[in-house]
Amino acid sequence: MKKLFLLFFSLIVFMLTTSKSFAYLDPGTGSIILQAILGFIAASIATLTIYWNKFKNFFTKIFGKKDKKNK
Repeated sequence: MKKLFLLFFSLIVFMLTTSKSFAYLDPGTGSIILQAILGFIAASIATLTIYWNKFKNFFTKIFGKKDKKNK
């Protein structure tokens, strides 16, 4: 309980003592952020596709149709 109070108190003090920041974001920053988001989405889709195919192949080997020649 004491740690929680100390954390909450330090967060309040930090929020009250901050000053304004005059940061500048140039027009290229938006395109970099967009590229990062699109890259993350593309990498996620590629990863999911690879593991989905491995998952399908695993169950196809187990439950797949047997050839008539191998019986």
